[in-house]
Amino acid sequence: MNSDMPYRVAFSHVTGIGPARMNALERTFETLADAWSADRSMLQQAGLDASTVDEFESTRAMQDPFEAYERMIDAGVTALTTEDDGYPRRLREIADPPPLLYVKGELSERDEWSIAIVGTRRPTAYGRQVTRSLARELADSGLTVVSGLARGVDGIAHETALERGARTVAVVASGLDRVYPPEHQGLAAQILDSGGAWISEYPLGTRPDARFFPRRNRIIAGVTLGTLVTEAGEKSGTWHTVTSALDQGREVFAVPGPITSEQSTGANNVIKRGLGKLVTCAQDVLDELNVGPIERQAELAEQLPEDPVEAMLLQQIGSEPIHVDELSRLLQRPVHETAAAMATLELKGLIHQVGPMTYARR
Repeated sequence: MNSDMPYRVAFSHVTGIGPARMNALERTFETLADAWSADRSMLQQAGLDASTVDEFESTRAMQDPFEAYERMIDAGVTALTTEDDGYPRRLREIADPPPLLYVKGELSERDEWSIAIVGTRRPTAYGRQVTRSLARELADSGLTVVSGLARGVDGIAHETALERGARTVAVVASGLDRVYPPEHQGLAAQILDSGGAWISEYPLGTRPDARFFPRRNRIIAGVTLGTLVTEAGEKSGTWHTVTSALDQGREVFAVPGPITSEQSTGANNVIKRGLGKLVTCAQDVLDELNVGPIERQAELAEQLPEDPVEAMLLQQIGSEPIHVDELSRLLQRPVHETAAAMATLELKGLIHQVGPMTYARR
């Protein structure tokens, strides 16, 4: 156990201490144990305002960090920092990754190839149909299906992935000792039984709150390759996930719906405003993400070369042909260096030439 971990868990129970303030505490104090025992003036010097210090002192008076940590372990929950190997790589890359991520169940390296499927809590018959259809095809492709365990589209996405024997991960806006909505208790249990996971940045005991959903949605977008909106109205909370994905540089996809349906206004506007790609089948998503069969992607990930230039190149090359000049631009490397590394990758059987100075994954 990381000696700081019980204190990290304890600090996560303090209202007002999020990623920025947690980072400030770590910069100010030698250890989090020192921060936990600090007096009021030292905490304010670390950047905590008076109301947050009040919250902290109240929490500290009622909670022993090691007892809170043991309760977490007894509940079958793991806490990961951004430095831990098990922390999702894509989530680590966003501007404000959760400093502490709670996990119940099992995350897998395969989850690096995942898609978020999100939408309205009140889907129409059309929305239910297209969500099931696309979730089925994407699950069958090997992608992990990620959603928020909410009513409607989220639940359908999780259920369909389970029906197909695929991995699915639920990102929730509460502690992992609570399931919301209550009627998804059975679905949540099935996700764990299937080898999937629930994840949250909120500690045990945290009740779901409307204020938490936008932050939950940034994790849904951040942990995945892209976000697919199957049906959503103009005022849907799905917009938080879409804007997070765009801010994070991730792909956004949307299914067009009837122009007479209020429940399709949001998805249609994603397309109309050029914020996301119009999709009508899973292959549209797979082509845009430039991923081949996920089994093969996982095999290639295990074969990543030790040479850093070769490794970076292999991460940029997918099933769609790409020219050496474009790769040089992406990596900001000289063309001759890029071409030499490409030749080595070809000799290793990891890529093949499909045209003059143009390559694709095998």
